[in-house]
Amino acid sequence: MDLKTLRYAATHEWANLQGDICTIGITKFAVDQLTDVIYVELPDVGDHVFTGDSFGEIESVKAVSDLYSPVNGEVIEVNEKLLNDPTLISEDSYEKGWMIKVKVEPKTTLDGLMSLDKYEKQIASEGH
Repeated sequence: MDLKTLRYAATHEWANLQGDICTIGITKFAVDQLTDVIYVELPDVGDHVFTGDSFGEIESVKAVSDLYSPVNGEVIEVNEKLLNDPTLISEDSYEKGWMIKVKVEPKTTLDGLMSLDKYEKQIASEGH
């Protein structure tokens, strides 16, 4: 996956919009901050997610963090492998570790999210 084509939320989720399907996960930076991921709670297929609202939780040995949706829409697929093996998120948060796929409303864009350059500037300014 080309990280430059993804869009990023300030809360460290990434989004990849292809047509009306948006794949969502968390960034490697977020995984590195969490360290060892031990559990993930994801929504069910058919659930609706809303921009800026929590759609689940990720738990590491250090902390529990909410996962925030960068888009509005209906969950059409959940990465079931993560429920049995959340370490996939740590191994590869972009390919194997994607979390949910959302069918978005027509004309949805990711314009409100950051480019890779802006995201990298944000995490640099957070002092990490």
